[in-house]
Amino acid sequence: MASRDLGTVVVTGGASGLGAAIARAIATNGGTPVVLDRVEPPYDVEHVVVDLADRAAAEDAVRGSAERHGGLDAVVAAAGTDSCGKLDDVPRDDWERVVLVNLLGTAAVVRAALPYLEASEGRVVTVASTLGLRALSDATAYCASKFGVVGFTRALTAETAGRVGVTLLLPGGMQTNFFDGRPDEYKPGPDAQLNRPEDVADAVLFALTRPAGCEVRELLVAPARESSWP
Repeated sequence: MASRDLGTVVVTGGASGLGAAIARAIATNGGTPVVLDRVEPPYDVEHVVVDLADRAAAEDAVRGSAERHGGLDAVVAAAGTDSCGKLDDVPRDDWERVVLVNLLGTAAVVRAALPYLEASEGRVVTVASTLGLRALSDATAYCASKFGVVGFTRALTAETAGRVGVTLLLPGGMQTNFFDGRPDEYKPGPDAQLNRPEDVADAVLFALTRPAGCEVRELLVAPARESSWP
């Protein structure tokens, strides 16, 4: 069976890290990425500057992208943020923003994209984390959001089966700027082995290009010595 073309793919969080690696891989392989991020990407790609914590604005950005391109073929919800610390030490607004971006922002983008994806028999890839399956101290906001993405995606899979393909990506640690600005105690150690985001992006491309009727439901991609798995 032939693999499917990528077409037009909305990628959230595509200005940096995994999202940027995914958007670049889509473009390299003949697709058209449209990046949604709260900052401009530092490379040449169609983009909309939008804060995914603003769910209405995120939905409008998705609909506008779809209308400009005559539809959508896929959505990759790669945007993510974190605020580390004990529950009673993390400011309320910072804690809640993690859930707003990681979980509610993901749901908003997918909700807005669904009519277009149903029309194209398209695909959704959500990005959770190994910390969506295993909880750690000082990560209540992140774990709450990523456990939520796992549950949301599994329910979405059941709800849209046969109409929209849904893949849950569970990445481990990666060599990105995600850890910048944290206290040292919340950064990977100097000997940490982390995956290149480009290698994880390859897994996303694999899921997006499966032939019609063949779905990759869940992908856990982690370094060989991932500290948060199993």
